[in-house]
Amino acid sequence: MLRTIREYVDFQAANAPDSLYLIAPEPNLRMTFGGLQKASRALARYLVERGIQPGEKVALLMQNGYQTCRLFIGAMYGGFCVTPLNLLAQASQLEYVLNHSDASIVFVAPDQLGRLNTALSGIAREIQIVVCDIDAEEFITASDKAEEMPAVGEEDDALMMYTSGTTGTPKGVVLTNRSVISGGQFVSAAHELGPNDRVMASLPLYHINAQIVTATSPLVHGGSLVLPHRFGVSQFWSLVAHYECSWINLVPTMVSYLLQGPDLSKQDPDISRVRFCRSASAPLPPDLHRAFEEKFNIGIIETMGLTETAAPCFTNPLDSALRKIGSAGRAFGNEAKIVNAEGDQLPSGATGEIMVRGPNVMHGYYKNPEETVKTLTTEGWLHTGDLGYLDEDAFVFVTGRIKELIIKGGENIAPREIDEALLKHPAVLEAAAVGIPDQHYGQEIMVCVVLRAGEQCSEDELRIFCLNELGAYKTPKHIRFQDALPKGPSGKVQRLKLLQPA
Repeated sequence: MLRTIREYVDFQAANAPDSLYLIAPEPNLRMTFGGLQKASRALARYLVERGIQPGEKVALLMQNGYQTCRLFIGAMYGGFCVTPLNLLAQASQLEYVLNHSDASIVFVAPDQLGRLNTALSGIAREIQIVVCDIDAEEFITASDKAEEMPAVGEEDDALMMYTSGTTGTPKGVVLTNRSVISGGQFVSAAHELGPNDRVMASLPLYHINAQIVTATSPLVHGGSLVLPHRFGVSQFWSLVAHYECSWINLVPTMVSYLLQGPDLSKQDPDISRVRFCRSASAPLPPDLHRAFEEKFNIGIIETMGLTETAAPCFTNPLDSALRKIGSAGRAFGNEAKIVNAEGDQLPSGATGEIMVRGPNVMHGYYKNPEETVKTLTTEGWLHTGDLGYLDEDAFVFVTGRIKELIIKGGENIAPREIDEALLKHPAVLEAAAVGIPDQHYGQEIMVCVVLRAGEQCSEDELRIFCLNELGAYKTPKHIRFQDALPKGPSGKVQRLKLLQPA
């Protein structure tokens, strides 16, 4: 079985050199597997000529684009460890990641160069800079001659991603070639993807979901991806129809935005080729799930993954009759169990921490052995930090995060329960609950709410609604109306940021 990025690129280039791998809509550029192999070899030569050795960190500060994707795959192909940088990172976080990662070189889009220079001004060591347009068709001269490439093994580091840092200093998650490829294999196998499949890839390439689900899995199954610069409601369905996508990859926030968008019957794009929609990165509220399927007649496969698991670890079945709305599905390619605070495995139906084990799990946290030991057991089990339970059919139901858990008067309250109750109110577009200090109960419940456009609703009205849905004990004491909720690049609400002043 193939276990490295290079092996898969070479395999696809040998067997289907003229088959499409990437479509970039804005510059109208297309890349074949054969072209990807040539570009990857040229990049490897270019980096070595600049003094960058295999295994060193190659950072990217670039939006989605034709060249961005080639650099992402090409760096791993050459045996380097690619480190995509979050475009939403604050200046201090960007400086920290660049310094902590030991990045040797940064490929940067022209509009990000100012931010990069500001971050580098606080770093003493020299880091090479290469300014590169995201849609550059070519900036490294390709070579047709067969050049000797340094060996790349499945245990060699391929990708390092930094966690969002919402609960502390960002941690560098080190993923080997085996981890990255396993993630792509799990996606391909779970959804029965093949060479004729094409995905609409709307998530940013500095997020693990996009990197594994939409950039790596097509290498495994020989399919292709459509990679627009960014997600946009107004153009989404027309792109899906024009490029004949067979599946789409979204996060719950995108699902919500599309539901608020124009009715397809008025645009009449042909999306009949779409077999399913994949949702991940955050729990999908059941009401949104059902509304999307009803409006667009496209079934949603809800899944779950982490940066530390190279994206996928749970998925609902491809057969819609076997899926469970509200669940992230069963473990696929991994083992899973639920444990209590003492580490004892719990039976079906009991809530505890979700743990997973498999070939996709990270090697560890970069230069952070203490956190690595806390997170990975000696038997290879990963502490996900997520709370949930397995039902009698081994489907996982996520109830919250350990650090986000609201403990009111000694009773554990999952924030998601509060969120989903408020989302049933017709005026509420988004809601996120969080625990705040209280001298009587230890913690009380605060919820931040975003109303739908043109809707009005008072705090009292929402509180009465919650009393009916949740009862007095779980009804939020404080309700804060906001224009938007703080989110990470995947669209996941950064719940702990809600504790900051409005």
